[in-house]
Amino acid sequence: MTVLVALVANGLLAIAKSVAAAVTGSAAMVAEAAHSWSDTGNEVFLLLAERRGKRPRDAAHPRGYGRSTYIWSLVAAFGLFSAGAVVSVWHGITELMAEPGRAAYTANYIVLGLAALFEGVSFVQASRQVRGKATRFGLHPLRFVARTSDSTLRAVFFEDSAALIGLVLAGAGIGLHQLTGRHEYDALGSIAVGVLLAAVAIFLMRRNMQYLLGEGDSAELRAAVLQRILEHPYVARVTYVHLEYVGPQRLFVVAAVDLTGDDREPDLAVRLRRVEADVERDDLIEDAVLTLSLPADASLTV
Repeated sequence: MTVLVALVANGLLAIAKSVAAAVTGSAAMVAEAAHSWSDTGNEVFLLLAERRGKRPRDAAHPRGYGRSTYIWSLVAAFGLFSAGAVVSVWHGITELMAEPGRAAYTANYIVLGLAALFEGVSFVQASRQVRGKATRFGLHPLRFVARTSDSTLRAVFFEDSAALIGLVLAGAGIGLHQLTGRHEYDALGSIAVGVLLAAVAIFLMRRNMQYLLGEGDSAELRAAVLQRILEHPYVARVTYVHLEYVGPQRLFVVAAVDLTGDDREPDLAVRLRRVEADVERDDLIEDAVLTLSLPADASLTV
């Protein structure tokens, strides 16, 4: 729902900003229009990311389709960089070297005000979702949204944050143009918006690439999964744990365990598979593969 709200808001704002840019000739407003158009396209990719990433696992993909979320989110982040940042910086530099044109301000201020309202609503909704999940994991909201494996939530939050900051930068450029009569401030506003978008896009691309390359676990998450395995009545000790994200809030777990009792090999295999199935009932665990510990292996503790 957060992505859908952002899609509708950005689509309406892209049209309004484009009209204002055409009427007023403001470089900063052109940058804002490019920003909103890129965000609109990005939300389409993020919707694809959510839907494709939620498909259940099958024989061809035994750990599900969660990693497709990172692929489409990476495409969306690259779109923000190319269609938003590059266009804004290029247009700002072009206007910086050009002769001043016509100056009109009222339409720009009206559109920026409406944009602040729409972007604010989307940002509040994303912030509430971030705070709720951060509380669940005992993290500060900003730390959580930077570290979360939920790439779509991170993208919406940071894009909405960048949108609000971008409005301030664009408004400052337009306002200084009006106060001083120097069109360079308007052009610098466009460049500032582009640099902001580039920073956000590069951050989002890096995070998605890290998850695609198999980013591991945090100390807190590792401790939680280890505790989950140790709580099983069949598990006497754990000597090895490997965690890997295979989708938003979905983990692939490999562990070496020592089971209770002294079963024959066939019975031991059956119990080991049963422990795997029980561990996979956890909401965070998509797939678990357990093997037996060697007697000399050191035990892990929470």
